[in-house]
Amino acid sequence: MKTPPRLWIWLGVALVGLVALTAVLQAVNNLLWQMSYLLPSWLVGPAALLLFGGGTLLLARLAWPWFVAWRKGERSGEGTAPALPPPPGNRQEAAQRNLDSIDKLLSRIRDDVQRQALQQERERVAAELQRGDLVVVVFGTGSAGKTSLIRALLREVVGQVGAAMGSTAECVSYRLRLKDLQRGLRLVDTPGILEAGSDGRAREQVARQQAANADLLLLVVDGDLRAAEQEVFEALAQLGKRLILVLNKTDLRGEAEERRLLGLLRRRTAGRISAEDVVATSAAPQSVPMPGGRPVQPPAEIEALLRRIAQVLHRDGEELIADNILLQSRRLSDAGRQLLSNQRQSDAEAIVDRYAWISAGVLAATPLPVVDLLGTAAVNAQMVVEIGRVYGVALSKASAQELAVSVGRTLASLGVIKGGLSVIGAALSLNLPALLLSKAVQAVGAAWLTRVAGRSFITYFQQDQDWGDGGVQEVVQRQYDLNRRDSALRQFLDAAVRRVVEPLQRQQPKERQLPPRPQEP
Repeated sequence: MKTPPRLWIWLGVALVGLVALTAVLQAVNNLLWQMSYLLPSWLVGPAALLLFGGGTLLLARLAWPWFVAWRKGERSGEGTAPALPPPPGNRQEAAQRNLDSIDKLLSRIRDDVQRQALQQERERVAAELQRGDLVVVVFGTGSAGKTSLIRALLREVVGQVGAAMGSTAECVSYRLRLKDLQRGLRLVDTPGILEAGSDGRAREQVARQQAANADLLLLVVDGDLRAAEQEVFEALAQLGKRLILVLNKTDLRGEAEERRLLGLLRRRTAGRISAEDVVATSAAPQSVPMPGGRPVQPPAEIEALLRRIAQVLHRDGEELIADNILLQSRRLSDAGRQLLSNQRQSDAEAIVDRYAWISAGVLAATPLPVVDLLGTAAVNAQMVVEIGRVYGVALSKASAQELAVSVGRTLASLGVIKGGLSVIGAALSLNLPALLLSKAVQAVGAAWLTRVAGRSFITYFQQDQDWGDGGVQEVVQRQYDLNRRDSALRQFLDAAVRRVVEPLQRQQPKERQLPPRPQEP
C-alpha cells in the first residue's frame, strides 16, 4: 500500500522539530555545565533563570509588533471582505451601478451649470433604462439614397407607422412595429454626412450624437467606400454598437457588379462587422419606360435588409439595448469623473499658488542662504497634506514630510534650485539696489520652486499616489520644463512683480525708492 505524500511531510516536520529540540536542550545543558565551573553552585540557578527569562522577554518584545500587525491585517481583512459588492448580474444592473456612482459625483461638483447638465444627462440615461423601444439610426451621404431607403422601410414594414416624432431641422424619428417583436422600433433619419461647409459639419456632429444613443446603426453607401466614408465607418464601428452596412442602388448595376461590390465591402470591413451585416438594397429603382403608356415603377428591393434587421433584433435586441445603456452610463460616468478631476486640479493649483506666495513673503522678510530655500520654500509638508485632502487622501504629518523631502532632494539633485534661481535672476534684471535685487530673487525664486514642487505633488496624487514609470525625477523635471516656458514664466513673473517686487520697493526709504516701472505699450 502506497504511503500518502502528506504523511511523509508530517513525518519530516516532526523529525526536524525533534532535532531542533535536541539541539536546544544540548545547548542549555552545555551552558549550565560551563556556568557551574565559573559561578558558585548557589548562584547557578538564579543566573540561569535571569538569563533565560531575559532572553524570553527580548524575543517577545521583538515579536510583539509583528504579531500586532498580523492581527490588524487579519481584522481589517475580515471587516472589508463582506463590504465588497457582488458583481453585477447583467448589463442593466451594471448600468444602474454606474448611475448610482454618478449621483455621488454630482454631490461633489460645485459648478452649478456643469452639475445641472450632468444631472439632465443622467436622468435621460436613467429613463433609457426603462424605455421599451429599440432605436435604429440611419446614416449616409446625401447621394447614397438614405432618405429613399427610410421611405421604403416605412412602406414595407407590416404594422402601424406612427407620425414623425421629435421632428427637427436636424433629424426625424419614426415609431414602427415589427411582426413578432415585443418592443417597438424607433427609426431615426439623421442629416447627411460629409457635406461641405460649417453647416454640413454641424449637421454631421448632430448625426454622430444620435449614433451614441442608438441600439443598431445602418450606414448607407452607393458603391465602394471612399476615404471619407471609410473614416465614418471606422468611427461608427468604434462606438461598440451593432452596425449594418447597406449597399444601395443595386438596380443601376448588373448582378456580377453587385456581387463584386459586396465582396469588396466585406473584405474592407472584415474584423469590424460580419459578412452577413453587409446587405444590398435598391430603395428607389429607376422607372421602366413603356411604349405608348406610363412608365412602370418597380417596387423597392429591401427584403434582404428587412430580414437581417429582423434577425438581429429578434435574436439580439435585448442585448443591444443593454449594451447601449451600459455604454451610455459609462460615458456619462467618465464625463462626471473628468469634471471632478478638473475641479480637484483647480483647487490643488490654488493651494500651490497660496503656498508659493507665502514662501515668497517669508523669504522677503528673512533672506536665507541659497541652500536653505530647499527647506523653506520648495518643501512644505502642510501643502502636501492639503493637496492630498483635495484628492481624498488623508496623510499624516510624518508621511507628508517624507514625501516633501523626497521631492526637495530631487529638486536639488536635478539642479532645479540653482537653475531656477538663475532663470528668475535673469528675468528680474531690474534697476534695483543689490540688496533689494537679492531679496527679490530669493523671494520670487522661493515662490517659483514651491510652484514646481506643488505641481509635482498634484501629478503624484492624480496618478493615485504613483510617480509613474520614470519616478519622481521625471515628474519634477517635466514640471520644471513646463514652468520655464515663456508663456508660463511671463505670467508668473507678472504676478511676482505685483506681489513681491513692488512691495519690496515700497518698503525702501523714500530717498532710495525708484520711480514706478513704465507701462508697456
